[in-house]
Amino acid sequence: MPTLTKLKGNDVALYGNQVNVGDKAPVVTLPTSDLSNVTIGGASDKAQLIIAVPSLDTPVCATETRKFNEEASKVENGAVCVVSMDLPFAAKRFCSAEGIENLAVLSDFRDKTFSVSYGTLIAEGVLRGLSARVVFVVNKEGIVTYKEITEDITAEPNYEAALEAFKKAAAE
Repeated sequence: MPTLTKLKGNDVALYGNQVNVGDKAPVVTLPTSDLSNVTIGGASDKAQLIIAVPSLDTPVCATETRKFNEEASKVENGAVCVVSMDLPFAAKRFCSAEGIENLAVLSDFRDKTFSVSYGTLIAEGVLRGLSARVVFVVNKEGIVTYKEITEDITAEPNYEAALEAFKKAAAE
C-alpha cells in the first residue's frame, strides 16, 4: 500500500523508499543556491533537521522556511536544510528576499535523488514530480528519530514537535 498524503483533501500517493523513524537516513548530495554541493543524511557530527517542501514559491513553503530559519540558529550541534525542486537560482532569489541565512536551501531538481531516497516524491496529480511536505530529524548516528508527513500538502507542519525532536537529537 503506498504512503499517502492529501492535496486539498484529495488522496495523493508518494513514490520512493519510505524512510521511517528508526531507519538509517539515506546519504544524498544536493546543490545549494550557489551550486556548491552539500551532503545530508547519514551519520554526522551534528543532528540534522531535513525539511522537504514542494516549492519555495508558495506561501506555505515560504512561511515554513522562514519559521525554521528563525529557530535554526538557536540549536547548538544542529544543521537545518530545506529541500525543494526549485532551481538553485530561484532559491537564491528567495533567500535574498526573505533574509534566509541560518539554514541551507538545497535543490532536488537534477534527478530527484532526495525525494526518491526518502519517499517524498508526489507520484500523481497536479503536483506530480514535486516533493510532499515532510520533516525528518536525523540524530548524529544517522538514524531518523522523527518524521512528519503533513496530513495535507497545503498544511504547515507541527513546528513545536519537530523542533523539540531536533533539540533532543542535537543534545545527545
